[in-house]
Amino acid sequence: MGGSNALGGKVGVVTGGASGIGQACAVGFANAGADLVVVGDIGDASTTVAQIEAAGGRGIAVRTDVTNPDACVAMVRTALDAEGRLDLACNAAGATGPGATVAEYDVDAWRATIDLDLTGVFLAMRAELAAMLDGEGGAIVNISSGAGLVGFPGLPAYVAAKHGVVGLTKAAAWDHVRDGVRVNAVCPGTIRTPMLEGFLALDPENERQLSKSAPMRRLGTPEEVADAVAWLCSDASSFVTGQAIAVDGGAVMR
Repeated sequence: MGGSNALGGKVGVVTGGASGIGQACAVGFANAGADLVVVGDIGDASTTVAQIEAAGGRGIAVRTDVTNPDACVAMVRTALDAEGRLDLACNAAGATGPGATVAEYDVDAWRATIDLDLTGVFLAMRAELAAMLDGEGGAIVNISSGAGLVGFPGLPAYVAAKHGVVGLTKAAAWDHVRDGVRVNAVCPGTIRTPMLEGFLALDPENERQLSKSAPMRRLGTPEEVADAVAWLCSDASSFVTGQAIAVDGGAVMR
């Protein structure tokens, strides 16, 4: 999708855009021709914007806590103030949270993970939808996970939140299917993000074991996820809404 101009003239916002999948999605939007990418994250998104501008695109870095409703509204307002419209959104902000069994899971950790990974998607999407419904419609892609499609041990809050993202995506798609807004989810498998690289560096065996989880026998890249997101936001997927698409090397097709 990169360099295809499939999103030419569009205005987009990406949460979680400071690194990993969110960063790749922001750069992917720009490479596909989006006029403005507003990168929202509680971290520093200026590096992402520098990549976008170096490639000839335009971006604005915004520090946004997606668990704060007012911050999400302000994030979208930045796009509207700059370009007068919002056409695209990718909600990628999230974290796995600590690992533990359900019986041992800390209540505060549960609430924090659900707040970021699920409520944060709801709050960002609510602000994005308001702008799109006021305008000419648009397309939203929420980043769920392979763990949003199947069970996974030791991360109950993350698994619950990512299943919730899939359900929320379908609910929003139904709500706005006649309003010119399409809403889909992408469910990445094991992707070579900076967070994962730290784990891989601990033991050369880690990558081999993780690669075995997918029939393709390799890890995915953030760019492969970003290509799926860009396609779902483009006119090429104009008849696609309410879907949760796995980008996982075949891991959940069994």
